[in-house]
Amino acid sequence: MFTKLTDLDSLENISKEIRLRILDIVFTTPGGHIGGCYSVTDILVTLYYGVLNHDPKNSKWADRDFLILSKGHCCLALYSILEKCGYFDNTFLEQYSCNGGLLGGHPKKDDAPGIEATTGSLGHGLSIGSGIAWAHKMKKKSNRVFVVLSDGEMNEGSSWEALMFASQHKLDNLTIIIDNNKLESLDLTDNILSNEPLDKRLEAFGWSVKRVNGNNHGEILTAINPELHQEGKPIAIVADTIKGKGVSFMESNSMWHYRKLKPDEYKIAKKELKSNSDA
Repeated sequence: MFTKLTDLDSLENISKEIRLRILDIVFTTPGGHIGGCYSVTDILVTLYYGVLNHDPKNSKWADRDFLILSKGHCCLALYSILEKCGYFDNTFLEQYSCNGGLLGGHPKKDDAPGIEATTGSLGHGLSIGSGIAWAHKMKKKSNRVFVVLSDGEMNEGSSWEALMFASQHKLDNLTIIIDNNKLESLDLTDNILSNEPLDKRLEAFGWSVKRVNGNNHGEILTAINPELHQEGKPIAIVADTIKGKGVSFMESNSMWHYRKLKPDEYKIAKKELKSNSDA
């Protein structure tokens, strides 16, 4: 089983490594959803390194915790973390979105070890996760299920159907983390279809809710602790994040929803991320 880390400096350093890895892949391949990858990086690093029971050498371990990246377009963050954890080697990721490569622009179940669900059509991941959690609950198994969603996909009716289902069936083995970076594709989420106050709406649907800085590993670790939540209720973490986190010209800039980097942009971004890593 993977050894968990709780040291916040270590988690921060891993997040910096992941952002640099994503940058290199986006630059050398056809491109990627780099803005959303950067907002969700700290969430995924905290989960894989500090929370999940998982085994990179045995991705189908029966007692593992499940993680479903419902915001599948930000799969480069997931792929990079799976690589870092040891699920596959670096030559595999370097074929991302290239002819002949298995890793596409959205995760596909079993295309690589550690990918638990095919996602990409937004709003489906929570329904899948709720079903897995319900099955484990009925079998009286201790596996936990985590679903990472985008704030934009909370516009989807299927997400709210799953929220009602999970609450009715008291799925306290299910945790969702919403990457609330406040940008949806090419505009503010509030301008497209506002979902605020998101935490209050989730509470009204019967969930135990915490709201945190989603780019702060310590806040995520604390909020996700089931001992701080009411038994019999599924857990929701509204993680307020910054799209493009870590690169000044990308932060909160809708232009970086999906792009391939130009050489000068790559150099500046790499310098900033390396400077942050050395700080």
